[in-house]
Amino acid sequence: QVQLVESGGGLVQAGGSLRLSCAASENLFRIDNMGWYRQAPGEERELVARITSGGSTNYADSVKGRFTISRDNAKNTVYLQMNSLKVEDTAVYYCHAVRILVPGYNYWGQGTQVTVSS
Repeated sequence: QVQLVESGGGLVQAGGSLRLSCAASENLFRIDNMGWYRQAPGEERELVARITSGGSTNYADSVKGRFTISRDNAKNTVYLQMNSLKVEDTAVYYCHAVRILVPGYNYWGQGTQVTVSS
């Protein structure tokens, strides 16, 4: 069982910044993909950003140029730097870990609330 613990959410005004952290109980070298997803009320959970064990990244079009995902393997932690926040970024943000060749290795954190006010 892998544990993912998110932190860093909160209330911020539009245009502001937040940095989310996701601490994993597993060595990040063993995890193929780490990602951040978000879910707004009444909406489906959607991918925000993802980073592979090799450092490749991809982003949702809605956050490109504003959000940056990174990983610190020494700390087993993945970050999401969010700049120029918009009201529509308001959601619960979840950390996700998956190992492609390990059946059932698909874990979620408990989520952290991000609220952007106008």
